[in-house]
Amino acid sequence: MVLAELGGRITAALQSMTNATVIDEAVLKECLNEIASALLQADVNVKFVKEMRDNIKKVVNFDDLAAGHNKRRIIQQSVLSELVRMLDPGKPAYQLKKGKPNVVMFVGLQGSGKTTTCTKYSYYYQRKGFKPAMVCADTFRAGAFDQLKQNATKAKIPFYGSYTETDPVKIAQEGVERFKAEGCDLIIVDTSGRHKQEAALFEEMKAVEDVVNPDLVIFVMDSSIGQAAFAQAKAFKDTSNVGAVVVTKMDGHAKGGGALSAVAATKSPVIFMGTGEHMDELEVFEAKSFVSRLLGMGDMSSFVNKITEAIPLDQQPELLEKLSQGQFTLRIMYEQFQNIQKMGPLNQNIQKMGPLNQVMSMIPGFNEQLMPKGMEKESQARIKRFMTMMDSMTDEELDSSNLKLIADPSRLTRVARGSGRPLRDVQEMIEEYKKMSKAWNGMKNLKINKKGMLNPANQNQNMAQLSKALPPQVLRQMGGIGGLQNMMKEMNGKDMQGMLKSMGMG
Repeated sequence: MVLAELGGRITAALQSMTNATVIDEAVLKECLNEIASALLQADVNVKFVKEMRDNIKKVVNFDDLAAGHNKRRIIQQSVLSELVRMLDPGKPAYQLKKGKPNVVMFVGLQGSGKTTTCTKYSYYYQRKGFKPAMVCADTFRAGAFDQLKQNATKAKIPFYGSYTETDPVKIAQEGVERFKAEGCDLIIVDTSGRHKQEAALFEEMKAVEDVVNPDLVIFVMDSSIGQAAFAQAKAFKDTSNVGAVVVTKMDGHAKGGGALSAVAATKSPVIFMGTGEHMDELEVFEAKSFVSRLLGMGDMSSFVNKITEAIPLDQQPELLEKLSQGQFTLRIMYEQFQNIQKMGPLNQNIQKMGPLNQVMSMIPGFNEQLMPKGMEKESQARIKRFMTMMDSMTDEELDSSNLKLIADPSRLTRVARGSGRPLRDVQEMIEEYKKMSKAWNGMKNLKINKKGMLNPANQNQNMAQLSKALPPQVLRQMGGIGGLQNMMKEMNGKDMQGMLKSMGMG
């Protein structure tokens, strides 16, 4: 079962409970049975599934719940909390420090994507201002040094290795000493793997660890290995001082459940997920965000962080003024389509944000409307068609919010001819404009200060206005008014314009 299917089954189980007329122990049991079945089929360790069930039952004690408690909400939140707990050991990984040599050693079985992950990790921190270097201490796999050399050269990262030396301990020691002398502040040591766990692997790994004395040992795990994940992770933890986990091949094709549950075996946090083969397809892992997205609840905070990192958002007083007046024009819609296109994997400057459907999944409810699953290419092509048609419009049409003027039949016919598109495509674009305009106009009474943030003094009014503006299904996925309030707390300090841009409304 792929992760998307796992999330779908858990969400369906919670929705089935929500639709029940009365929430009692029988309904809770049925819901938990379905969730447990989905987790087990996704190769989550049976021990942790049982613990999760028991913990939820303790929280949702019907005898202790006073009248008036929202049982549905309590159950949903307890499921979310338990899934997060399963993925969060409760302690942070070692934090790299600039200006000092941070030695990071990667371990894992052969085929887990260890060497590729070393490059991604180096590249990630290179963009953060670190000076990384890579050491190939893998003398077991033929071609290991060639692969690391090729990856490092492509990323313009210094590397060290040998075609003649067979002792990985000597190579690791020499490489680390060289790069320390050269002032590198992030030294990555890539170690040998095997096709299976064996004494030779662990003896060599321990010897390398002893000589380089790493600040952090990262265990790289293939997300497709299933139930073997727990035993494998524990074996590495028992031999080496594993301090963090990177889960690879999380691009939608693997089960993932087994690898994620193995976090408990190492008692170390997952810090990254590998989501593809490219150098920049490494996503920072945050348990709550991951589970929220898995269950279709959205993750607006991570989404805005990602948008802000990739696309600096300047304050635009004129746009905020239009927002406060509820004016939504085709030109503004065009700009939002441009933003969506920038999120796509084709733009090299924004490529680090990942596939467009992956980014859109962070917006509660909007992934279905703007980027239907399995139709990402079609959706991008549709947006491009809309933009081509708008290129054939006059400034008067683009800057007007008068629907009668915009939807005038003679004007639509002219636009169709000018863009070389059928009239029905132009009409479809106008329908899309109506939908976005409705959402935008629902925001017009929000109280926004000069910095582009929601005014704290008008919090209740803003919450009420946002709840009316959001589509009902989106509000439900966010957990109702309570979920919306929590989201806004997480958004504290983020500019309102940035949030609305990310939602396609600003």
